[in-house]
Order: sequence, then structure tokens, then C-alpha cells
Amino acid sequence: MSFDYSTSIAGSVFSNPIFTASGCAASGRELAQFFSLKELGAIVTKSIMLKARSGRDTPRMAETPSGMLNSIGLQGPGIDKFIEEDLSWLISSGAKVVVSIAGESVDEYGALARRLRGIKGISAIEVNISCPNVENRGQVFACHPASARAVIESVRINLGGEYPIIAKLSPDVTDITLIAEEVINAGADGLALINTLLGMVINPKTLKPHLGGKTGGLSGPAIRPVAVRTIFQVHAKFPKIPILGMGGVSSGSDALELIAAGASAVSIGTASFGDPYATIKIGKELQELLISHNFPSLADAVGIAHDR
Repeated sequence: MSFDYSTSIAGSVFSNPIFTASGCAASGRELAQFFSLKELGAIVTKSIMLKARSGRDTPRMAETPSGMLNSIGLQGPGIDKFIEEDLSWLISSGAKVVVSIAGESVDEYGALARRLRGIKGISAIEVNISCPNVENRGQVFACHPASARAVIESVRINLGGEYPIIAKLSPDVTDITLIAEEVINAGADGLALINTLLGMVINPKTLKPHLGGKTGGLSGPAIRPVAVRTIFQVHAKFPKIPILGMGGVSSGSDALELIAAGASAVSIGTASFGDPYATIKIGKELQELLISHNFPSLADAVGIAHDR
């Protein structure tokens, strides 16, 4: 009996469940030096904004036990140059593409969605609502139900149903299922869980924050239990909503945890910094584990932990 390794998220079908995590492989050119991007389920692009951004002050990264902190600040070329250069190249490579967008206001998210309409080759739009909200004193859209809902509603209206919407949520909330409910009701077709956790490192020599931006996003193995917990909670409440799981996955066993908790696909981020082949290795390990558990397909393993 053959094993079905494909997965479906919000109506888009992918050959396998291994995606890149936004921000960890830019638009795929770096990884393309090592293997064909068509071997991955999808490339999730770095979150793109309306205008070019130079990012935050240096230092921008810091190592931590079992992880790392980054404070890049959504550096990027802006949507127009991204479409002309990065997106066109990525689509021509034959890879499945999930475009991640980020804005400083609800209107910016809407404008980004309009710019992406009509482009063939996009499988889904990831709406990163875990970035600073200028309209609300530097807070985060994903930490406030009303703000989260407003962004997704704007993107849905401006996309006109052309692509599935995946809302990327922050774990820095009291009850993530409440935010999930708001974005689902606003029109999100799937969820990306989780973004990095907010953290800080103090330099032991200067006794001041090490990062130029003071705080940064914590990623890596240290956050995996948080990712498993949030995916489990959200899947329990919304079992029909597909989840793109992420957070500290560095092996097939790690990926299987997220699948069992309720993820339909898994994004690999920090692990690729240490090994550019990490996505390929993890994908093979996950497939072998699923077969060893006698699952006829990946879909049969999604959320299996809820049945035990």
C-alpha cells in the first residue's frame, strides 16, 4: 500500500507537509543553491511590507540556550520590487509559494492584498499579524481580538477570494483560541502557529540589552513545547481549520509532535541556519516515522493525539 504524503491547507494541495518558515529563507534563493525548491511542500516568503525597510539597529541576533533571538525588523525591498524580482523568480522555479505580508496599519494590509491579486502561481497568503501596530501605540495586532479581526477582514475583502488566507498568530496572549476564533470568523481559511515569543538578552559586560532593538523574537527548540500546546488547544476547539505548525522543529520526531497535536503541515525555520538541508532531512524522517506508525496517509495522523 502506497503512503500519501500530500496535505491540503485551505483548498491548496501540497505534495508534502514540509514548508519553510517566513523570514528564515528569504524568498528561497539561498536554499536553491542546495536542492530544488520543488522538493518542499512550499516556500513561505519573508514577510513583505508596502515600502522598503532597512530594519532595526544592530546587533540583530543573539544566541540563547536551545534557541536564538532575532530583531531584524522586517527588512525588505517593499512589495513592488518583491513582486518584480523575488516573487517572479520563485514562481518560475516551480516551487509552491505562500506569500507572507505584514503591515503597520489595517489599510496597509489591504493595499498589500490588492497588489497581489491576479498573480498566477501563489498558493496562499500568510497574514503576519504579529508585528508592531502603529495605529495602536506599538501593540501587536495578534494580541487584540478586534485588531486581529480588522486586519483579516481587510485582507479578505481586498483579495476578493482569490487566494486562501492563513493568519499567523502570536503566542504572547492569555488565550490564543480567542484570537483564533476572531480571525476565523473574519475569514481566515487557516492558521499559522506559532510566531516567535518576545524575549530579551542582557549583555553581561555592559549590563544593557544586547539587541539594538532591545527585544527580539525567540525561536528554536526552546519554544517547541509552547507550539505543541497552542496547536493542540486550537485544534481541539476548531478541528476543521487547517494549521501550519512551527516552532523549534529540528527533527522528524519534532515535526510529528506538531502533526499529532493538530498541524496539517510544518514550517522549518531556525534549524535551517545550522543546516541548509534541514528541511529535506526532517521531511524524510517525518515520512519514515508516519509509515512506521502504520498511517496510510499524513492526513490520518493530523490531530491523532486528541484521540488518546
